[in-house]
Amino acid sequence: MFSHYIDLSWRSFKRTPLVSVLMVMAIAIGIGVTMTSLSVYHMMSMDPIPNKSNKLFAVQLQIMDEVETWFSSDNVPYQLTYRDTEHLLNADLPYKRAALMKTGFSVHLNSDKIKPFLETARVTSRDAFEMFNLSFLHGAAWSLEQEQNAAPVAVISESMSKKLFGTENSVGETLYLDDLSMRVVGVIQDWQVHVKYYDLNNGPFNDPEKIFIPFSLIKAHEINTWGNTNGWKHETVKTFSDKLNSEKVWLQFWIQLDSAAEKQAFGDYLTNYITEQQSHGRFNRKEPEYKLRDVNQWIAYMEVVNEDNKIMVALSFMFLAVCLANILGLLLAKFLRRAPEVGVRRALGASKRQVFYQHIVEVGMLGLFGGVLGILVAQLGLLGIRQSYSYYESLANMDISMLMTAPIIAISACIIAGIYPAWLVCRTTPSTYLKTQ
Repeated sequence: MFSHYIDLSWRSFKRTPLVSVLMVMAIAIGIGVTMTSLSVYHMMSMDPIPNKSNKLFAVQLQIMDEVETWFSSDNVPYQLTYRDTEHLLNADLPYKRAALMKTGFSVHLNSDKIKPFLETARVTSRDAFEMFNLSFLHGAAWSLEQEQNAAPVAVISESMSKKLFGTENSVGETLYLDDLSMRVVGVIQDWQVHVKYYDLNNGPFNDPEKIFIPFSLIKAHEINTWGNTNGWKHETVKTFSDKLNSEKVWLQFWIQLDSAAEKQAFGDYLTNYITEQQSHGRFNRKEPEYKLRDVNQWIAYMEVVNEDNKIMVALSFMFLAVCLANILGLLLAKFLRRAPEVGVRRALGASKRQVFYQHIVEVGMLGLFGGVLGILVAQLGLLGIRQSYSYYESLANMDISMLMTAPIIAISACIIAGIYPAWLVCRTTPSTYLKTQ
């Protein structure tokens, strides 16, 4: 019976091609606009590291006195000082951890082969590669000894290796970061992440860095941050050493805790550390305060997906509703015009349910055609966004879930719009139209 309904629907489309095309175009435009905004919202809010998002925690320490500040919604700094970061990184703890800082250099090979160019880089510790699931194609991360001795080594991405050396495997080669000569010890696969969850305060949708160097180089070579630095009290900072010993916050710190017991144990360690620091005149709060937020909690806390994004999605669905309102009028006109034909079918034995299902199948097919065409409209919209805003390069895309969602929304919306016209025409009284023949 279903195949018969499809055949009747196709015949109906061919009898009224102009009206059918208008309805399909209206659906396609509505779905295209809706899926454009919904796809961007979906990519923004999607879990960036689903197999570990509940095990990786951003560490926050309440270092401030009892004062109001603009740091964050809960008045806790979202970055750490250098002295706290260094202590946590070198503490005798059994957990993987990563200290992070955004910086940048003029990258060159100290020759005329490659023109120097500015490039952001990520200062980090060796555990970061395993924690954040970075895959090595060649070589490996620097050793613990190299990290402790501030060895001039670097890990670079596959694309950076090809750009500098013309080959994927550049392990053992030398590159220059400003005047620092760095030896490549590893090449990783290009980091594909749509949200830079590990450093949301320095551009959550910027491209991930392609050069990684040991955290110990910060102190050894006085490497400054290219990210945000915040302070909560007046301090005289004249030298780089002053900055390292100050209460300014400018570093990120992540730790991997695989169970609730490990999280509790590390929380106890932080409480003891804060209490110990209070004896040195720091952390002048009545109660030690810290925060451990996993990846998705951190994304929500930093408001990566804000109210503007949600409003855009709501407006796009409202636009789709306007398109459906127009389709509703066209369906009413089309179905009621067919009332004499329906009356004859009813007189020949067709039930109200069969007539209703026939028309629901027809609007469902309209939704399917409109949904498929809407995907093409959405792709054009996403292409326009990528061309206009490079910031959204990794976000303005449709993954497989969005490709499947588009026709589902289109079919569902059309069925909702077609319920009333289908119900109205199935109530046709056969005798009324048989008398007029």
